Amino acid sequence: MKILDKIGLVLFSSIILLVSLALILTIAGWLDLDLVIDSVEYITTDNIGAKVTFGISIVLILLAIKCIFLNSDTKSTSNSKDGILLENDSGKLLVSKDTIESLTNAVVRNFETAQNVMTKVELDNDNNVSIYITLFVYPDAVIKDLTASLQKNIKETIKKSLDLEVKDVNVRIKNITVKKEVKE
Repeated sequence: MKILDKIGLVLFSSIILLVSLALILTIAGWLDLDLVIDSVEYITTDNIGAKVTFGISIVLILLAIKCIFLNSDTKSTSNSKDGILLENDSGKLLVSKDTIESLTNAVVRNFETAQNVMTKVELDNDNNVSIYITLFVYPDAVIKDLTASLQKNIKETIKKSLDLEVKDVNVRIKNITVKKEVKE
C-alpha cells in the first residue's frame, strides 16, 4: 500500500469515527444538538473557517477519487502474492505459486521411494523462489541421495519449464511410511 493510500485510509477512518461518535453522543443526549449545529455553522460561515473547510474538502474529494479509482498497488500485489510476472516482447505471463507447487509435486511423484508430498512456495520481494517440501518416505529410501536428487531435479525442471531460477529447495522428511502389500 502506497503512502498516499495509507493517508487516505487514515483520514477517512478518522472522519467516520468522529462523525459516528458525535452522532452517538447526540442521540444519547450527552452532546447538545445546538452545540453541533453551532460548530457546523461556524466552520461554514466564518470567513477563515469557511476557506479552511473549503480547502480541506477539496483535498479530501481528490484523495477519495484517487483511493477509489486509481489503485496504485495492483501491480506489486499481483507480483508478490499471486506469483511471478514474466514479460517479453509478445506480452505478459503470471506464473502462480500453485503452478510451481504442482510442477514440484510432479517431480517428487517420479521418485519411487517418496510418498505423500506437501509443497509450499514462497516468493520474496526480488521474486526469488524458495520451495519447502514435507515428505513421507519408504524404509528403503536413502534419504541423503533422495533429497539431493529431488533438489537437483526440481531446480532443473522449473528452470526448463518456467525459465525461473530456484533459490533453494528445502526438504523435510516427516516420517517413514510402510509400503502396502498387494495381495493377488
